[in-house]
Amino acid sequence: QSFPSIFFELIQLPINEANNYRFDSVEVKQLSFRLDGVFLPQNNHPQTPIYFCEVQFQEDEAFYQRFFTEIFLYLSKTDLTNDWRGVIVYPNPQVETDKVQRYRELLNCERVRRIYLNELENTPQTSIGLATVQLITLSKAKALDSTRKLIQRVRQELTPDQKPQELLQLIETILVYKLPLLNRREIETMFSLDELKQTQYFQDVREEARQEGRQEGRQEGREEGRQEGREEGREEGREEGRLNKALEAVPRLLALGLSVEQVASALELEVKQVRAVQNGT
Repeated sequence: QSFPSIFFELIQLPINEANNYRFDSVEVKQLSFRLDGVFLPQNNHPQTPIYFCEVQFQEDEAFYQRFFTEIFLYLSKTDLTNDWRGVIVYPNPQVETDKVQRYRELLNCERVRRIYLNELENTPQTSIGLATVQLITLSKAKALDSTRKLIQRVRQELTPDQKPQELLQLIETILVYKLPLLNRREIETMFSLDELKQTQYFQDVREEARQEGRQEGRQEGREEGRQEGREEGREEGREEGRLNKALEAVPRLLALGLSVEQVASALELEVKQVRAVQNGT
């Protein structure tokens, strides 16, 4: 949705073709079903096709039955007279169902394209968009190396109007959710501090640290509150818990090559506190 040009690259059309479409989800209310991946033409030329796109990452014997049923039901209800095309994206051919007898003619004609992401690995001169999608199917070892190279390409090749930060967020999302075995250190080494601070990953880690700090603060606050007053103890406990979590993160960020000043800014610490951790005092 954020990068429709990637879709048109996948089907080997010029990326500027995306300017002629708007991505949408459409619902046929009478029949209670929704098509989530539809590229609707911006113009009224019947020759400009509607694209129905489905990303299928799990084997489903009834997939083609449902896919074509929804397309034809939508076409029967819409006022659009445009031609249509179907695009199915698989991670690899093994995921595709073999229940295709009733749909062979459709699958073998130009109306429908099946794309297997693992085959993109053999594509020469892969664009940034396709390289991003390719991450989904790579092994962990290859994904890590490819991600490092891809992030460098995003930094070097994309201009601000090409949404580099949004693409970095997409890359981060793929790493976190499609490759869940990655640890924090592996992710953090790939992004600069400014990039990392804008990702959902960084927001989640920061919120986790805050929650842990609050929890520790509450516990310490309760203990101190029994002696010196509940409210004062809670406040001190919270602050100490937050400070401890921030200090624990200092060595990790310094190891990434960040300066003392950058670490202090990111963790909301004083420079002297970061230096104390750095010097082991």
